[in-house]
Amino acid sequence: MEKIYSYEYKYAKAKKRIEKIKGFYIHLLVTIVLIPFLIFINLRFVPQFHWFWFPVMGMSIGLFFHWLGAFGFDKLGFSKDWEEKKIKEYLDKN
Repeated sequence: MEKIYSYEYKYAKAKKRIEKIKGFYIHLLVTIVLIPFLIFINLRFVPQFHWFWFPVMGMSIGLFFHWLGAFGFDKLGFSKDWEEKKIKEYLDKN
């Protein structure tokens, strides 16, 4: 019985993680399509003021935090065993 529960729990957790990753890639695609469109609109109608930088920066920050939420701190080097790795690295070095 415990094995079935464990499998179902792991399956649900993996499915949730895949949904987060899928959401990130959709966000990335929308950003890639929308930024050139905003640049075109800006340069076409108000070429003297480049306001497109404001949404580009906001979308980039939002995309970064979405990436962080989808892939976690592991990609930045701050996994659960980060402290242990650093201690071992320091001991091996000295």
